[in-house]
Amino acid sequence: MKENSENKRNSEKIKPVVPSGAADDNFFQLVFDIARQIPKGRVTSYGAIAKCIGTGRSARLVGWAMNGSGRIKPKVPAHRVVNSQGMLTGKFHFETLTKMEELLAKEGVKVKNDKVVDFKRLFWNPMDELGF
Repeated sequence: MKENSENKRNSEKIKPVVPSGAADDNFFQLVFDIARQIPKGRVTSYGAIAKCIGTGRSARLVGWAMNGSGRIKPKVPAHRVVNSQGMLTGKFHFETLTKMEELLAKEGVKVKNDKVVDFKRLFWNPMDELGF
């Protein structure tokens, strides 16, 4: 009997956690808003977007947002977001393994061995470009 009431008390303390609560939605929306401003022919990094939002250690969460951006309207140019070395680490989340590179090529961005050629010159820093 005592064990039953103790379990009941413990279960009353546990609050359900919703994985995509309003805070996550706001974060993702900020990520999408910044990504939509990346000019054609330019690229930025997950970390640069995270720093611009003020969460410099959340580059992986920016990657997670990009992963789910394919169904977002208006469209999010996730192909323009690469890792800090210019590698197309997000390519696995596109329809095909070559789609990310194909979209970049359409915009004049050259890629060799899954890495943006002349990454430093093409890098678009949202902190500088958006005046933060």
